[in-house]
Amino acid sequence: MAQTDDIPAAFESSGASPLLRAVLLVVGTAALIVGFIGIFLPVLPTTPFLLVTAACYARASTRLYAWLLGQPSVGPIVAEWRRSRSLPPGVKTRALIVMAIAFAFSIAVVDNPLLRVGLVGTAIILAVFLYRIPIAQPERRSATIRATPAQKESR
Repeated sequence: MAQTDDIPAAFESSGASPLLRAVLLVVGTAALIVGFIGIFLPVLPTTPFLLVTAACYARASTRLYAWLLGQPSVGPIVAEWRRSRSLPPGVKTRALIVMAIAFAFSIAVVDNPLLRVGLVGTAIILAVFLYRIPIAQPERRSATIRATPAQKESR
């Protein structure tokens, strides 16, 4: 499970009223459900809904926020977005590929030419939006290589 120590003070749930926390929990859970559905529907983006879920959970429940950050497929994306307003390396490429496959399938099975044009237009808009999101730069490691305790003992 993720640490809750990294939750900014503005996101701590202790100061929120019970009604506000309840509303945020409902909105966050609804966004999570819509984001999950967005995995399977090409015109419904997943990542923005997961970011809304993270913002709501961070303000309403440190336990749910930590749970969300602890999810291997979601946590690193949310944490990186919060840290640097960028996506981890590889996420953008995978998202563009999955989106292209889903839209291509949708366009192939739709018979209405007007709907096909709408799908192509939506695909282009979403692809441009996704393409413009920056990719996080990997953290640089120090040039100094330190010996492990076992290596130090063998010297």
